[in-house]
Amino acid sequence: MSQTGSVWLVIVAAFVAANLPFINHRALVLGPVIRPRKSLVVRLLELLAFYLLVGVMALLLERRAGQIAPQGWEFYAITGTLFLTLAFPGFVYRYLLRRHG
Repeated sequence: MSQTGSVWLVIVAAFVAANLPFINHRALVLGPVIRPRKSLVVRLLELLAFYLLVGVMALLLERRAGQIAPQGWEFYAITGTLFLTLAFPGFVYRYLLRRHG
């Protein structure tokens, strides 16, 4: 896979993973259905878990390309806020647009 393809794969995977906690009622997508509803805290913990999962995938793709670069706290701050920004459509759907009841 080319570097461009790897970058787009990480971006698409991050978008999908960032929105999964807000679209799905299961614990970490594959677990049991949480009744009556998942709280915002559980969704944010899932969001953190998916952020780490996408980060590991990106690290493996970077290692495969042979360009591992050391990252400081700034990198994680920026990628974390980018991941939260990508989660915005799912948050809007779950808490602002979807009518409950």
